[in-house]
Amino acid sequence: MEFENNQSIYIQIADTLSDKIINGEYSPGDKIPSVRELASEVGVNPNTIMRTYTELQSNEIIENKRGIGYFVTPSAPERIIKERKKLFFKKILPQFIKEASQLGISPEELKKHLDL
Repeated sequence: MEFENNQSIYIQIADTLSDKIINGEYSPGDKIPSVRELASEVGVNPNTIMRTYTELQSNEIIENKRGIGYFVTPSAPERIIKERKKLFFKKILPQFIKEASQLGISPEELKKHLDL
C-alpha cells in the first residue's frame, strides 16, 4: 500500500478498510484481518494497525470480540456512508464549486458531465 504524505497513515488504512466495507468486500459480521496480518500485508508497524483499529472501534465500525478477533459491526456501512456524506457536503463539494467557478465552468457544462 502506498501512503500519501498529507494524512496520517493510520487514517489512510482506516479509510481503506472503510472502502472495503462499503464496497461489500467485508460485510457486517465479517472478521477482518488480525493486527499482525494487516500490518504485514500493508507493511507497517503493528502499533499503527492497533491505532487504526482503535479509531474504527471508537466510530463503531468494528468491534473486538476478545480472543476471537475484530469484526465489522452491523451498522458499519451506514455509519461510514453517513460520515462520508457529511464530509462531502462540508468540504469536498464547496471546494469543487469554488474550483469550477474559478475555471469559469457553467452549471450547464457541469450537468453534461454529472449525468450518470
